[in-house]
Amino acid sequence: MQAVGSADDAKAVMAKMREMPVNDVMTKNGKLRPDGRLVRDMYLFQVKSPDESKGKDDIYKLVATVPGDQAYRPLNEGKCPLVK
Repeated sequence: MQAVGSADDAKAVMAKMREMPVNDVMTKNGKLRPDGRLVRDMYLFQVKSPDESKGKDDIYKLVATVPGDQAYRPLNEGKCPLVK
């Protein structure tokens, strides 16, 4: 709303949200698609064995990163009425 300069124009706000990357605690450079899905990388973690762990909070290891464009169904394969 701040980037658009208005909270009254929902279409302009949504268009701006789709232009801007999403960066927060859960998402780095995510993208909001026309169907409303937030596309972001997904991660596969494995629980560490007690021997691998170096402390009480060291419990997972990253095994793989699946890029967002591969982790979600392609936009053209969905049946969302918002996508023309």
